[in-house]
Amino acid sequence: METQAFMTGLKKDLEGLLAKLKPNETLVEESRGKLEIPLLLKIALKNEMEATLVGARWADNTPEVFCKLAFARQVGDESKHYRLIEARLKELGENLEGFDPLQPNLSPLTDYLLNLTTTLEKAAAGPFAREAIAVVKNNQFISLLKEKGDLATAKLYEETIQIDEAHHHQLGENLLLRLVKTGEDQMRVTAAVEKTLGLAEELTRLAAEKKGLVRAPGC
Repeated sequence: METQAFMTGLKKDLEGLLAKLKPNETLVEESRGKLEIPLLLKIALKNEMEATLVGARWADNTPEVFCKLAFARQVGDESKHYRLIEARLKELGENLEGFDPLQPNLSPLTDYLLNLTTTLEKAAAGPFAREAIAVVKNNQFISLLKEKGDLATAKLYEETIQIDEAHHHQLGENLLLRLVKTGEDQMRVTAAVEKTLGLAEELTRLAAEKKGLVRAPGC
């Protein structure tokens, strides 16, 4: 299949898979079902730090220069998001002294991403798929923020974080358009996207069983 046609189909399939992350039912185990904005923003800090960690690892161990630069761009954006959310938490009166966003452990999805070795899989699973998940989750989080009257945090997400995440997703698509050459490449990309969405869906299911429902931000 021609690469552009493949990507068009992949985007359509991705949208179908993302539809399973139902609005108003994004599930985050760490929240224990609590819809408290400071707690959800701390979860956001974890997501942003893990995304920064993945991007930094990939910028270091990916051979293609144009991909290194793309992953480095994402590192800069995710670390910026971390600082902005951190500042917002302090405005809300939260004391973050001693807070370690990577404790007690990395998420299974982040573990998977860190262990990817091919550039194709990194581009597919990271900026293309994971950032698409982030856009969906952030939209749900923005709705929750507005319901609770936290318009300042909603504005932060709408005017800065979401714009960056949408750009990361587009960046992933652009990388794949350059990287995908063969039918085997297409199969590897599809498998990486499905694995990423599968891990996100599994985390959602486990959270529903153990903790309850929340609308939490992505990265």
